[in-house]
Amino acid sequence: MDRGLVLIENTDSHADLLREAREHALGADADLVLLVTLTEDEFEETQEVLDTIGDVEHTSYTEQDAFKGAMNDAEEVAREVFGTDDEVSYDIVPRIAAEKERAETVIEVAEEEDADHVFILGRNRSPTGKALFGDLAQFVILNFDGYVTLHTE
Repeated sequence: MDRGLVLIENTDSHADLLREAREHALGADADLVLLVTLTEDEFEETQEVLDTIGDVEHTSYTEQDAFKGAMNDAEEVAREVFGTDDEVSYDIVPRIAAEKERAETVIEVAEEEDADHVFILGRNRSPTGKALFGDLAQFVILNFDGYVTLHTE
């Protein structure tokens, strides 16, 4: 692995996923890209709420504001997992995508960033014991031309 892409999601397990990616990166002397995605719906809902406030305070909520917020959240998780003097180099990449296009966004960013390994969260196994990946994980596993590490919640 030369460069890994980690999809950071707003779950309790994203720190565990990032720890796993960190171990791979340390072992391979690789860099990481932390991908933070906001859905268009999340962006628009936040924009509506903040625009209401903005009418009073004469401010607005832009895509740049959304990216800053997402990057701050990812940076906080990275500091929690990596600490302040970690040996892993990383970049944070924010994107806004429609919910049904998130999987394609993961593949696109992995290609843009020359990632050869993707780390994503999946769902737990079904009650019958069969693997249940989820739509995003399944799409990435089937379409990414590289290694995929799936961490279940």
